[in-house]
Amino acid sequence: MEKRKILVVDDEPDVTELVVYHLKAKGFQVEALNHATASISRVRSFLPDLIILDIMMPELSGIQICRILRADPKLARIPIIFLTAKAEPQDRIEGFESGADDYLAKPFSPKELVLRIESILRRAAGGLQVPTTRLQVGGILLDAETHRVTVHGQLIELTATEFKLLRLLMERPGRVQTREHLLLNVWNYSTEIETRTVDTHIRRLREKLGEEANWIETIRGVGYRIADKKLSA
Repeated sequence: MEKRKILVVDDEPDVTELVVYHLKAKGFQVEALNHATASISRVRSFLPDLIILDIMMPELSGIQICRILRADPKLARIPIIFLTAKAEPQDRIEGFESGADDYLAKPFSPKELVLRIESILRRAAGGLQVPTTRLQVGGILLDAETHRVTVHGQLIELTATEFKLLRLLMERPGRVQTREHLLLNVWNYSTEIETRTVDTHIRRLREKLGEEANWIETIRGVGYRIADKKLSA
């Protein structure tokens, strides 16, 4: 079986050495960079299955790198985990809004990092191994087999997490999905993880859906659902 490839980008050699050691011990093929400016070209040549990014780096921040990757159709779906000393709630929100799939603060547990990586890679693989299924709500068409979402025929780029979140909601129209349920079924996390994570991803998903965003209805204090009929703008 081919090893899954992971790229680690952090300007602290001690951090990259620690991460590389633990990931190689788990059977991953790992490359590390200590210079952020080389990261974009290396992603294009290495084509990793997942990227681990620091945020506070000279010349180019992890947030900037994440946004550049998410704007490139060929790289937009590569899962990204921020591994950073920036641990405030607002930092986490900014990280998720830039397109990250997960966020882990330093100091960190290597075991937890590995578990999160494995969880994200399972989600990404699951999105590519689904039966033929086409779901439609209003102008939104989700094709689970090709892993494509279009809005009025226009393809929109979603991360693996955003795709799974939208699919779960579309499969259960009119049924409220609590934040805790979404965390468990989309992120494979326990309810101890901040429910703010769900809210941030829903906001990003709505932005990408544009005029069809109002199909996603907020149930205050509970969670979200796909509305039975489109809400007024």
